[in-house]
Amino acid sequence: MKKAILLFFLVFSFTISAQEVEHTIIVKDADTNNPIEDVSVYITKTKQLLLSNSEGKVTFDLTGISNIQVSHSSYVTVNFRSSALLKTDNIIYLKNNTKDLDEIIITKQHPQKILKALVQNSIKQLTVPARLKVYSREFFKMNGTYSYYNDGLMNFQIFGRDKNFKSNILVEQNRSIGLIDEEISGDVLGYNLNNIMENYYNFKYLEPILAERAKKDYEFVIKVYSANNNYNLISATPLDEGKGLKDDFTIIYDPKKKLIIEVSSIIAPSSLTRSKEKTAVGSKNIYKSIFKTIYRVDTQNYYLASSKEEIGFERVDKHNKTTDIEVRNYFVTTNFSNQNYIYKESEVFKDKTLYNKKNVILSDYWNVSGLAATAEEKEIIDKIE
Repeated sequence: MKKAILLFFLVFSFTISAQEVEHTIIVKDADTNNPIEDVSVYITKTKQLLLSNSEGKVTFDLTGISNIQVSHSSYVTVNFRSSALLKTDNIIYLKNNTKDLDEIIITKQHPQKILKALVQNSIKQLTVPARLKVYSREFFKMNGTYSYYNDGLMNFQIFGRDKNFKSNILVEQNRSIGLIDEEISGDVLGYNLNNIMENYYNFKYLEPILAERAKKDYEFVIKVYSANNNYNLISATPLDEGKGLKDDFTIIYDPKKKLIIEVSSIIAPSSLTRSKEKTAVGSKNIYKSIFKTIYRVDTQNYYLASSKEEIGFERVDKHNKTTDIEVRNYFVTTNFSNQNYIYKESEVFKDKTLYNKKNVILSDYWNVSGLAATAEEKEIIDKIE
């Protein structure tokens, strides 16, 4: 009888430990108590990568115990065991590694030349071949009203090398909800999935400041990154005399490994003020453009972790009418592997966007997507649906 009771408790304990448990983490600044967005949370056991939303929130399911790493380019990395987590919301505080003043770095080489070398080395060090499981999410707003939502779970198989990167895509699941005006082109919606990964791996979005002409159009400055002493920062700011819309660029990089960690850009306010309004039918007058990519470096691999793009513009229509359009996209790598996946050529997704693809919903994949929806986003999705 004693042996039977002991066996029962052993089996019961194993069953409990083997159960899948949902965890929620809210990441906050230790000094301000404000939530931190774009924090990477890496689950060692499942090799799952998650990204905190604007509420600092991350949710995930886990069976058993795992080491967890919480990291952000502006904060000190924190490591802990999942056994330390409570069933309810867990608040993780990150300490900002801020210096009192920005320290400008004086170099013999022009900062642009240093940036070009960083891009070249980063391209060479990107882990290829690779398989990225990616969750994408898109919000579409027309004339101030959210009218369309799309998300999907995809596998990107990346191959090639040095500016000749290629990718094949297999769509696991996807959904599209809402209605789009017939006059809205499908090109406006979503990433161009045919070349999006190649663009990220080639750092294509830096091309405006890599051109030789950029030395005359931008002011380049290198600083020690004030939020993290381990990184440097390159800023490229448009000069006032420049023509056309130009962005403010910020590149955060590891000076020892010579790898780019983050790239971000936003339309320079001065550039926006100088831009002339277009009046031709079909023209787009851009008033907002935000871009950010984050790359992850671990002991063996270097790959795209996430991207965020947002654009707003007024499209000139016929009869002196305009349509206000805003699109917000997210791209999150939830799992990385350097192993190829097996597929048939007929299974490869070759369209530009998920817009016209029939919904394929096998599970509530958005709940374990690596990017939890905020309360505001949930409200928008429910309203559209």
